[in-house]
Amino acid sequence: MEFQKGVALLVAGTFFMEILDGTVITPAAPRIAAELGIAPIDVNVAITAYVLTIGVLIPISGWLADRFGPRRVFAVAIVLFVVASIGCALAPTLPALTAARVLQGAGGALMVPVGRLVVLRTTEKSDLVRAIAYLTWPGLLAPVLAPVVGGLLADYASWRWIFVINVPLGLAALVVALRIVPDLRADAPDPLDRPGFALLAVGVAGLIVALEGLGSGFGLSTALASAVAVAGLGLAVRHLLRAPRPLVDLRILRVTTFRVTAATGSVYRGVIIAIPFVLPLLFQVGFGWSAAQAGLVVIALFVGNVGIKPATTPLMRRLGIRTVLLWSIVIGAACLAGMAFLEPTTPLPVILGLLLVSGIVRSTGFTAYNSVAFADIGQDRMNHANTLLSTLQELGAGLGVAIGALLVRLGEAIPGVAGAAGPYRVAFVLLSIILALLAIPTLLLPRTAGDEVTGRVSLRTDAPGPRR
Repeated sequence: MEFQKGVALLVAGTFFMEILDGTVITPAAPRIAAELGIAPIDVNVAITAYVLTIGVLIPISGWLADRFGPRRVFAVAIVLFVVASIGCALAPTLPALTAARVLQGAGGALMVPVGRLVVLRTTEKSDLVRAIAYLTWPGLLAPVLAPVVGGLLADYASWRWIFVINVPLGLAALVVALRIVPDLRADAPDPLDRPGFALLAVGVAGLIVALEGLGSGFGLSTALASAVAVAGLGLAVRHLLRAPRPLVDLRILRVTTFRVTAATGSVYRGVIIAIPFVLPLLFQVGFGWSAAQAGLVVIALFVGNVGIKPATTPLMRRLGIRTVLLWSIVIGAACLAGMAFLEPTTPLPVILGLLLVSGIVRSTGFTAYNSVAFADIGQDRMNHANTLLSTLQELGAGLGVAIGALLVRLGEAIPGVAGAAGPYRVAFVLLSIILALLAIPTLLLPRTAGDEVTGRVSLRTDAPGPRR
């Protein structure tokens, strides 16, 4: 199978749109809140609705691709995403904005996973790291641009223009997709596992309602939502393990590298998604900066993401994926702790340096997790692996925003937390602890994990033996 660079770049472009819309709204949250007459922290409902809709609907993406063909599903997803973006731009209220974000999330749930599945199905193991580099590198440009674009548009134009950006990008992607995406539909697709999909949807919906409720106090509705989440997800796991043709094959978790990536990698993604949600709020609400100021400073975080990218593969090849992951976790946790001690009087170079280092280790960690995920997965199981990992990653991203808001609200409830920045400091300390705990399961990875896809096997084989 020849690596298809054009398809990988196209999928990366749609990934750019998805990540842009998941991030660009954050620096504009205070302006959106002011226009819609709500509190800034309440805007997280629209953000969470977007990413969690993706998490809920991704499990069905693989089946739809097999049933109707990836090219058709991919094209319909792009159209849906663009139409929903127009709806976001015209939304008059928070419920209307949230509804449009749900529709936009539905497009994203089919757009990126189906595109990534095409790339994975047409790529040999030896080209896997190269393919992942194409899929992730352009996507990292979206977070680089998002804080600046969101802040500038919110301050000098209107936050509504944030969503108009998707229209020309989406139309261009649609034209290209219809020309180059192969139609790799299955000869005899499995029937849709309706019970599995329904149970997963109910469980995830209950989970997000419970998390949102925890932020304002544990009441009856939160207790009911928690019960629904536990019951729904518990029954879903039971069904998926017993069904002869499950929507998502959980038995693939028996592969150690995939299991650790699916579990710790999803939490890792949640933490790194929470940072660009909490950080602009610290700068704007806590320090009194404008949206544009906050966006320009936060860009240092994502410059680190992109700047380290050329060195990430050589690092994994030289040190091993497990070592890169451990250092990324430890240094990342230290950076989060450092953010908790930032002050309005902290010199700007110090702030920029801290965010730059944080961005570097976030990038190396994220790339290492994605590289090792499919290292031991055969082509015959790639559909289930891609669907499950995509679901968990997007769920982790959605929960990251929800948990970030929850931790801020917990900070507000702690007596003696001083100043407007106090709750955000508490959130960063707790995020640092969560990230540091990920080092424990990461140690369970074999030292040689992912060596085949990074080329470290040949490096060890070619190394000269000890002198006698």
